[in-house]
Amino acid sequence: MKKVRGILIGRMQPVHNGHMQIIDKILEEVDEIIIGIGSAQLSHSIKNPFTAGERIVMVSQALAERGVDPTRYYIIPMQDINFNALWVSHVKMLTPAFTKVYSGNHLVKQLFSEEGYDVKQPPLYDRLQLSGTEVRRRMIKNENWEELVPKATVNLINEINGVERIQNLSLKEISEYNNSYK
Repeated sequence: MKKVRGILIGRMQPVHNGHMQIIDKILEEVDEIIIGIGSAQLSHSIKNPFTAGERIVMVSQALAERGVDPTRYYIIPMQDINFNALWVSHVKMLTPAFTKVYSGNHLVKQLFSEEGYDVKQPPLYDRLQLSGTEVRRRMIKNENWEELVPKATVNLINEINGVERIQNLSLKEISEYNNSYK
């Protein structure tokens, strides 16, 4: 019997509880999931503070913490190519074959739909709180961000001094913004 494999692509900046709930839900529908770490080439900015390697570790450790069988998922970094007409082919080149695509991104849904894929909007869980933007905002403001992410993500971010990194990046961007208006 052929396995049903789906793909979820996200920046995971950082991995949060909403991502994990979406992955749990997708794993109810497919035998295996490909988790694409989007914009893998980006790091060390407010919007993309973590490297692809750090995000891969976050996802794999969070899945292990949840007891997800490692034979049910693949974690693959995916660089942006900024060429929409070729992007689906680029993703297919990087991954095992899949039949289902899970995305909340309108462009991603459009591109895969045009290629004939079964595209589904994953459920969004408490989107106002469970978003990378909110986690990063709380880190910058020294607010409780830990409650929004898996314990494994907290541990890795603490190990790499991720909060300090984001706060320093925030100061750098504010300084650059202010200097641009002098």
